[in-house]
Amino acid sequence: MSWSPPPRPDWVAAINAGQIPPIHAIARLPLSRDGLLAEARARLGLADGGVADFGHPLFPVDEMLEALDRVLEAVEGEAALHEMGRFMTRHFLLRLLEVRLQLMALLRADPGILDEPIEAPLFVAGAPRTGTTLLHALLAADPERRAPLGWELLRPVPSPDPDPEQRARDPRIELVERELTLPQTVVSGLLAIHVYGARQPKECLSAMSFSFRSEEFTARYHVPSYEAWLFREADLRPAYAMHRLVLQVLQRRMGRARWTLKSPVHLHSLAQLEATHPDARVAITHRDPATMLASLTSLVAHLRWAHSDAVDAPALARAHVERYEQTLLRVAREADDRDGGASRRIHLRYADLVADPAARVGELYAALGLSISPGFEAILGAEAARRSAREHGDHAYDLEALGLDRRDLARRFAAYRARFGLGEGE
Repeated sequence: MSWSPPPRPDWVAAINAGQIPPIHAIARLPLSRDGLLAEARARLGLADGGVADFGHPLFPVDEMLEALDRVLEAVEGEAALHEMGRFMTRHFLLRLLEVRLQLMALLRADPGILDEPIEAPLFVAGAPRTGTTLLHALLAADPERRAPLGWELLRPVPSPDPDPEQRARDPRIELVERELTLPQTVVSGLLAIHVYGARQPKECLSAMSFSFRSEEFTARYHVPSYEAWLFREADLRPAYAMHRLVLQVLQRRMGRARWTLKSPVHLHSLAQLEATHPDARVAITHRDPATMLASLTSLVAHLRWAHSDAVDAPALARAHVERYEQTLLRVAREADDRDGGASRRIHLRYADLVADPAARVGELYAALGLSISPGFEAILGAEAARRSAREHGDHAYDLEALGLDRRDLARRFAAYRARFGLGEGE
């Protein structure tokens, strides 16, 4: 069987048919740079101060506008959005621009934010569907560490309240919850692949998107021109600088944090990550690519189906093979290169992680020279059992139905599998 688009509710079909006038009125608006910038200011009640409002000497507005223009051109010209997709995309872009305005204004008002130290952050990386979510969730359970939550990364300004009770009642939580859960109501089955929520630990990608240099756009939309620019030409340093700024904002009122962070996209840009955070440590998870690729394609296809009727799953699968072949073979080559970052990277196999998650966390901490506190030890076993039961790594589709040949994949990824001792299907 090939990838089949999941069903949509009747109300989504009605919106896509143009039968809901308030949604139709919003969806038909052009996604133009000037219109979106003006609307973002208006939603925040700000006077028109020109495009400079969206920048700062350390975060040049020209860098943002270059990336934004590429996003808008590709989304309008290539993504084939349906009406619900246009509605959600407009709100997504406006939220990014509103927060960009807030971040730049906060930085001008409180330049000391840039002095906030981000000390020895621990990043979880690895291809999607290789246990990154499971490992990150376990590490986030350490009461002595901090993992940013969904509402914090999507709406970081103002800095969260240091009072836990006040923080738990922050109105941004419900605001972000609605945004994160909307695609799950538009497309059935998405929640079974990946859990989203305002109170769940969130990926770094959400903070990087304020630079408009982010794979969040390539996951949601068919935007080949933007994808080619992002993957082959774009300087990702502004994205990592923006991510660091968001972390500094999040800890400004709550005090220094021992950050535990995660995103599969870091695997493609380890050099930029480590240049931004020279004292970072990276835990990289590994799994047989033949097992991972179809599941990854299904996830991205679901995300795109939430925004468009035109989803070519086999083309997605081929693109994923090409991208991950380059990345995973590079990671394998660098694994033994002490000058290339190997000393800062710890490698874990997916099969070992799911077999005994608590033991793997203990080994990871030992490799990092860290000790598991009594408070973490008391909850780690139960948390590992609970999270393992929710592991979605086996969600997969037939490789051949996606136009992929298992023997070809075995050949392409042979050196990678050999380096990390990955058996077929592991």
